[in-house]
Amino acid sequence: MSRIALFGAAGAIGRSVAAAISASGHSYRVVGRSEASLRQAFGTDPLAEIVTWNPDSPASVEAAAAGIETLIYLVGVNYTQFGLHPEIMRKTLAGAIAAGVKNILLIGTVYPYGRAQSRPVREDHPRAPHTFKGRMRKEQEDLLMQAHADGRIRATVLRLPDFYGPGVEASLLHGAANAAVQGGAADMIGPLDVPHQFVFVPDVGPIVARLIDTPAAFGKIWHFAGSGVTTQRELVSEMERQTGRKLKLRVVGKTLLRVIGWFNPFMREMVEMHYLISDPLIMDDAALQQLIGPLHSTPYAQGIRQTLAAVASGQAIERPSLASQP
Repeated sequence: MSRIALFGAAGAIGRSVAAAISASGHSYRVVGRSEASLRQAFGTDPLAEIVTWNPDSPASVEAAAAGIETLIYLVGVNYTQFGLHPEIMRKTLAGAIAAGVKNILLIGTVYPYGRAQSRPVREDHPRAPHTFKGRMRKEQEDLLMQAHADGRIRATVLRLPDFYGPGVEASLLHGAANAAVQGGAADMIGPLDVPHQFVFVPDVGPIVARLIDTPAAFGKIWHFAGSGVTTQRELVSEMERQTGRKLKLRVVGKTLLRVIGWFNPFMREMVEMHYLISDPLIMDDAALQQLIGPLHSTPYAQGIRQTLAAVASGQAIERPSLASQP
């Protein structure tokens, strides 16, 4: 495996990818703004090289990418500052190319598709975002794939559905998981009975590790659809089954989200993405399976068990984000 850097490494997906690379015995670089956060997440792994960066500084970006062959891009922005996504990608691409990076993989989202025009959604589905956040993510992808088309770097995108799992900082299931372990009411975003997909975060790292070692992956976009179609209600029922605790649910719909948004900027930003809850966007990952072979997806019952255990041990699960995408 080539020398690898994870830009924006400190989040849950970054930790999953780092664990997969480390398990293979390869060294890797973790890059982020906060040295303290990086050391907390990776400081005990002798294979991890910790580097801080400032994406607004071309010299800093180039220095962070120096000596790297493959860059995995996981850089998040504040949910209220989505316009930064293409800006940071543009600066990162310039620095990475100047440093001689050969390959880049973006952990992507379903936002650029807009509303689903088919079911399931495959990689050739039109990218027709009707939201600001979708347009910003599409612009980010366009910058990346144009750089590939121009021969400046080899690029690929791995799209994921909603996240959940131990240590996930943004999950639609966070309120239910906390309530299942600690008691109290579970705050959730509804409707709860619409078909949905979730990916168990620890499953992502091994997929990424295989993908970046597959030359045919570059120049294309891929889906990893997670553990299958379910509903939020079914996963709440699984939590109740495992804990023996009947959950009291407080479900917020789009109208109430809009009202809460008058006072809460984060909730206000979630209103435009509510369609992902009310109108199913179901991904198909047959192409990825054909490319790299069988895809391991943790069954929901097992994933819920590990998620609840993390809550019980004090590992934080924080506020939800539609499509769990930074």
